[in-house]
Order: sequence, then structure tokens, then C-alpha cells
Amino acid sequence: MTLRDPLTPFLQSGGVLMLDGGLATELERRGANLNDSLWSARLLLEAPALIRDVHRDYYSAGADVATTASYQATFEGLAKRGVGAEAAADLMRSSVRLAREARDEFWAVPANRTGRIKPLVAASIGPFGAMLADGSEYRGDYGLTEDELMDFHRPRMRVLAASGADLLACETIPCGAEARALARLLPEFPDIGAWISFSCRDEMLNSQGEPLAGCAAALEPFEQVLSIGVNCTAPPFVESLVGELARSTAKPVAVYPNSGEHYDASEKRWHGCAAFGSFVEGALRWRRAGARLIGGCCRTTPEDIRAVRAALTSSAAANR
Repeated sequence: MTLRDPLTPFLQSGGVLMLDGGLATELERRGANLNDSLWSARLLLEAPALIRDVHRDYYSAGADVATTASYQATFEGLAKRGVGAEAAADLMRSSVRLAREARDEFWAVPANRTGRIKPLVAASIGPFGAMLADGSEYRGDYGLTEDELMDFHRPRMRVLAASGADLLACETIPCGAEARALARLLPEFPDIGAWISFSCRDEMLNSQGEPLAGCAAALEPFEQVLSIGVNCTAPPFVESLVGELARSTAKPVAVYPNSGEHYDASEKRWHGCAAFGSFVEGALRWRRAGARLIGGCCRTTPEDIRAVRAALTSSAAANR
């Protein structure tokens, strides 16, 4: 089979592909208790219908992609909860099925199709640090080689690549070594592409402290890496980071920052103030800086995605 790039129709049609917003934090906002090492993956076991509802609400808000609840669903993490390997694989597949069901429910309503391309499902692949559940995805420096990281990611990528998702979302990656490991794995699953998105500590550096521009340039030769971006990063850093990426890669740039609050992994709590008031203005700046895939991460909501989509649509119409 030939690699299909599902992003291109959206980018050719409207110039921007609208990502969804936070999943786990939206589930918490709706009453779910995710104070757990499995985070949103806990609800694959306990409340799958709630996950499907959130996906459907993001599609209704204007998201062109739903990102699945598999971010923290790893064989190692699930084994600690007594879930065997085959049952764990079934849960990973169920994360994609829930998003596909939400997409199909949304798309079955004729009015929802007006001016839209049928939305996508991206299977989330979180970093090694997410499995540790100690905030390592915001630090990096695991002490593992690229080959060891490939060995960790391979079993889950094998399941999700064959799950029926349109693409993979390798997200909140803190370091260049893990990004390269993921990119090197993709040819083992040649029918599917991915975006790779970094967590960053400031306007130029990823969470481990490496220049983001160099990490992006290292991914440029990998055909299956369809987009490179930043996520779960404070909004004030994003405009500069988009510029770093735009100068380093010809691939579409993705941005989906968090709300601007700070997550304390030891307390498993968010601190500080959200940047909701400026999130739409930020999205317009990110688009002008060169971002092509735009959405939100932790603590952003369907309402934020609806507002950003409206603003980007109005801006595109005004510039025609």
C-alpha cells in the first residue's frame, strides 16, 4: 500500500487543520477522577462512554481530529493494574474505536457535513515518561538509548498502527532521541503516518533543553512524519517555537499548547492562571507565524476549540 497523507485535503481546503483540545482534563471537568497512573486510559476500563462523548463534543466544536485516550495506555502501565497483554491491546484498540464511533455519530447528521471534510482519528502515543507517571515527559533525559526507546514503543505502535486510526499522534515528546526513535520505528508500519510533537521549556528549547530547530531538522528525512509540532507547552512560548520549526522543516507545523497553567506531577495538580482570554489571539498569531495544525492540550475545552475555529475561519475569509 502507498502511504496516505490524511492531512493534505484539510490543508489544501482551508489552510488549517483544527485539532481538538484537552481530553483528560476535559474528562476531569466532567467529574471523572483521573488521579491515577493510567490518567485518561483509566476510563477505557471504567467509563468508555464518557470518552466517546468528549470526542463527539470536540467534533461538534469544529475539531478536524480526535486524539485518542491511548496516551498513557502502555503494556507496562496496564500490567501494573493486572491487565494482561492481550487485554491491554484490546483496550488500546478500543480507544480508537471510541473515537471512530464518535466521529461516525457526528458525521451521520447531514447538517454537520456542511463545509466540512470528514474528520480524522489520531491514535495518541505518549512518551516513555508518560508511562512513568512522574512528569518525565516535561524533563526527558531518561538515560535510555534510541534503540531501547524503540523497543519500548514498538508493541504499542504495532497495535495502534493496525487499529483503524487515520494517523498516529506521537505527542509531548521531551527530547530528540525519543523523537528519532519514533521516526525510525514508523517504516516497520509503512501504511500509516504520524505527527511528532515536542514539549518545550521556553521559546527555543525542548523540555530536555535541546534546540527545537535541530530536533525538527533531524526528522525531515522521514517521509512518514507528516507534521512536526509542539504541544502541552505554555502559550507565551509558542509563537517563537513556531518560527523555529518553520525555519527548520518543510513539513506542516502543529501547535496545541496547554492553557498556560503549570502541572505539578508530585501533587498531580495544576497551578497558576489559565490564558483562556488570549488563547484565540494566540492562535491567530501562531497561524501568522506559520502553524498549519492548531488546537489545544491540557485544560483547554470544546468551547476554546469552537472559538479558535471561528476566529481562524473569519481570518481566512478576510484575507481572501
